[in-house]
Amino acid sequence: MPKLNGGDRQLGIPTVMDRMIQQAIVQVISPICEPHFSETSYGFKPERSCEKAIIKLLKYLNDGYEWIVAIDLEKFFDTVPQDRLMSLVHNMIQDGNTESLIRKYLHSGVVVNGQRQKTPVGTPQGGNLSSLLSNIMLNELDKELESRGLHFVRYADDCVITVGSGAAAKRVMHSISRFIEQGLGLKVNMTNLTADYNWVRHNQERLAFGIDR
Repeated sequence: MPKLNGGDRQLGIPTVMDRMIQQAIVQVISPICEPHFSETSYGFKPERSCEKAIIKLLKYLNDGYEWIVAIDLEKFFDTVPQDRLMSLVHNMIQDGNTESLIRKYLHSGVVVNGQRQKTPVGTPQGGNLSSLLSNIMLNELDKELESRGLHFVRYADDCVITVGSGAAAKRVMHSISRFIEQGLGLKVNMTNLTADYNWVRHNQERLAFGIDR
């Protein structure tokens, strides 16, 4: 699947039976996980949407937090450290049988051009379960941002932080990038990492709305 910023996004499409089982897992554990999630997380959540994330972002801008730190995680779904992820899953659901089944799906491998490939890292994007697992993983980022008193919105693996000055934006950009890489074992796409006063104006097409500021 082509990405807006260029390149392709690899999707892992499970079989019909696997999709049914994954959906059953999601229906069971999602109510357990949801209370742990941040109110500023908008992706793959009940009664949340991209539009609501944008409305929240606009509120921060109108409140004077006009500098944007945009965090782009490089190949997030393909590079999630599975041991770290399963530790977080265990902390939330504490059910050995369900955890074992989730781990089996993570280790099940994928078929690319007729060739089977192992999946020692990552959670294939495209399955019912991967969306929930991504929120479990990135909930750690949400908690870190909240502990610092920062204003932000996150939709899946896209995170936008709003601050009041250029100096604060650069400081947050470097410190949060360090936390993501050292604390979560994920990689920040330094090419797309930005601290920008005009980020919203420059990303109108990506956000799918117009804005005059």
